[in-house]
Amino acid sequence: MTQTNNMILDVKDLRATVNNIPILKGVNLQVQKGEIHAIMGPNGSGKSTFSKVIAGHPSYTQTGGEIFLNNEEISDLEPEVRALQGIFLAFQYPIEIPGVSNTDFLRLAYNMHQKSKGREELDPLTFLNFLIPKLKIVGIDQSFLTRNVNEGFSGGEKKKNEILQMALLESSLSILDETDSGLDVDALRTIAAGINKLKSPENAIILITHYQRLLDYITPDFVHIMENGKIISSGKAELAQKVEVLGYDWLKS
Repeated sequence: MTQTNNMILDVKDLRATVNNIPILKGVNLQVQKGEIHAIMGPNGSGKSTFSKVIAGHPSYTQTGGEIFLNNEEISDLEPEVRALQGIFLAFQYPIEIPGVSNTDFLRLAYNMHQKSKGREELDPLTFLNFLIPKLKIVGIDQSFLTRNVNEGFSGGEKKKNEILQMALLESSLSILDETDSGLDVDALRTIAAGINKLKSPENAIILITHYQRLLDYITPDFVHIMENGKIISSGKAELAQKVEVLGYDWLKS
């Protein structure tokens, strides 16, 4: 299909392995500006592998297919280059970085993006004034910024930190890998509200989730069901609701 100016992600027959084991077996997906796509499926269906292959994670080997980001083929690009070109991946299990404060980490990430776009980098004070208003998006107190990255954080705080990074970097494609995992209801609502605020006509979001509950707060434009390394069904938000009632067995051939 011809690429368009509205197409952010175009994945064609994507195949990938982990430790020489085939996981993705021909995934096709198109995501346009302003859209939210949810990818669901049972454990081992390939959802998280898909997110990591798109981001260029070195532990995953793309063995076939094409990945277009904003009309550019990115399969051969390093993960940091993909990030600078507009991909943000929020991990299911964010890692701790002892000895590095949130402020320093966020400023480094932001300035790397600024530099890649030929824009002026921000000094610490200017950056702090720029960052503080964004804390409201995910309901984080300013004291959060002086803490080390994810060190001693609760599950909800780690996920809020990921959404704060998403707000700061303003990437064209954000992939959220089971960002609802381990959250209580209040944290889930806060995270979902932040994601909804960050949706815009110029970006796109992919939500990877097991459950309907996240989609009670974020209405996707499209829902895709993965099974055995392929997307086996796609539809509107109602598809997720049907899966919640019937499970996945009814979709299997």
